[in-house]
Amino acid sequence: MFAQIDALETPDITWAGLLPLLILSGGALLLVMFRSVAKRLPDDLEPHIITAIGPLTVLGMWFAAGSAGTDVPFAGLRDDMGEPAFYIGLLLVMALAGSLFRTMEIGFDAAFTVGLGLAAFAATWGLWDDRWRVDGAFNAIGDQFAVDGFSILFTGILTASVVLVALLLDGYLRRENLDGPEMYVLMLLSAAGGIVMTGANDLIVIFLGIETLSIAVYVMAAMHNRRSESQEAGLKYFVLGAFASAFLLYGIAFTYGATGSTNLLDIRSFLLAAPLVDNGLLMAAFALLLVGFGFKIAAVPFHAWTPDVYQGAPTPVVAFMASAVKAAGFAALLRVFVLGFFSHTDDWQPAVAVLVVLTLVAGSVMAIVQSDVKRMLAYSSISHAGFILIGVHAASLTGALSVGFYAVAYTFLVIGSFGVLTVVSGEGDRATSLDDLNGLAKRRPVLAFAFTVFLLAQAGVPLTSGFVAKFEVIAAAVEGEYYWLAVVAMLSAVVSAFLYLRIVLSMYLGSTDDEASDPLNPVPKAAALAIGIAFVVTVGFGILPGPLADLTNDAVPTLVGAG
Repeated sequence: MFAQIDALETPDITWAGLLPLLILSGGALLLVMFRSVAKRLPDDLEPHIITAIGPLTVLGMWFAAGSAGTDVPFAGLRDDMGEPAFYIGLLLVMALAGSLFRTMEIGFDAAFTVGLGLAAFAATWGLWDDRWRVDGAFNAIGDQFAVDGFSILFTGILTASVVLVALLLDGYLRRENLDGPEMYVLMLLSAAGGIVMTGANDLIVIFLGIETLSIAVYVMAAMHNRRSESQEAGLKYFVLGAFASAFLLYGIAFTYGATGSTNLLDIRSFLLAAPLVDNGLLMAAFALLLVGFGFKIAAVPFHAWTPDVYQGAPTPVVAFMASAVKAAGFAALLRVFVLGFFSHTDDWQPAVAVLVVLTLVAGSVMAIVQSDVKRMLAYSSISHAGFILIGVHAASLTGALSVGFYAVAYTFLVIGSFGVLTVVSGEGDRATSLDDLNGLAKRRPVLAFAFTVFLLAQAGVPLTSGFVAKFEVIAAAVEGEYYWLAVVAMLSAVVSAFLYLRIVLSMYLGSTDDEASDPLNPVPKAAALAIGIAFVVTVGFGILPGPLADLTNDAVPTLVGAG
């Protein structure tokens, strides 16, 4: 037995490729430790500690980007400016960061989480610029976890989601008297699981990533202990999630039975060398894996949990679920089917096409009959999942790249949408019906305008990132000559537009009284910053989509061999 253990080979590990994952997962543990220490310090020291996190974040980003990459960040700028001027500028940036953290008036937990998210994002950027763009894709842990352009892009999406949602959580948790590190720790761990999913080359590793991501989100959904709807949402999500995990495990087992491996590299090589014709075991594996992934991305008919969970869960948690969780699910789905099972595209494409049609039609039609805005956006999220599935169904390079573009655009616009709802939902997180939004433009004109832009972006109106994202996936369908699928998508977009117009008309034309459910309390500065960032990205990449298109066009998904 011990001889067999000694014979096992230790996989080669490239620590730089794991740095974003290590920052988030290790940061979650550090947050628990620092929080316990901070409780023992005088209360008047906390603002100074939070201010200090600002310059420490700049330094953390500096070292993270340098450690993940192969060169010191801004080395060329340092040479041009000269070292004295460069380091004086660095000190000024650190001072500005400290001032920003102090101005936002956020708590220690949120500030620390934002710092970790920015450091992980900087490490991701270092991987992109200094390693992947120079040396190409590489293995981080043997042939189990790899770093390619696609995984780096989705890691960036996850780290950006952590930063923005942490900014939303701070004011929300204070308002609901739920202030504490638990939500932030769970979010960091969930994002770490998502990063594992984006680069995994093995079905078992993907499953571990999914469970790490999901279990944390189950608890987050049920964290509002004074709302029965929140606890009900967490329980529903957990029960149905466990059910979906069973399907996923059976799919992995059947894949192993059909191909003799769970490693995507081995599976692809095996299927290319000896295509399996009329193999019931492999077909069953495709079906079971689609069920498991379909639950994670909220595809119809595996969407039953979505409206109830979105309505009952804390609104910032819903923002994280709709952005990070959905993005990680699509990254894993694309890696498994488009890369691992590419040789059998003709076998799984029809099933995905059915999912696309059902998801687009049910998501758009069911959304327009709802009266609660969170349920409306839940069905809207289902409809968007149908659009992204079009890129997966295309099973082409154009399709894969369109998935990346859509994921980036949707992440920011959906966080912005739920960010506005977080602010206006009021104490108890209950003022989310259409009636509650009546006259919002009179009470909060800036928020109403931002929400309008986010809704128009979801509808695919030109000059927003949502329009370009929809165009990209429809173009992928047209390139593959799936014209009927493109027609269904465009008709679905027209139906969904009615939903978004209902909300806009309610905000601008709905009648309200003096005792509005949304009192004019100041908007938390951190939440305003998150909504502002989402707004700038949504409008900016809608007017000038070129930079984002160039970025996503470089994010090509690949499977890297161990040798």
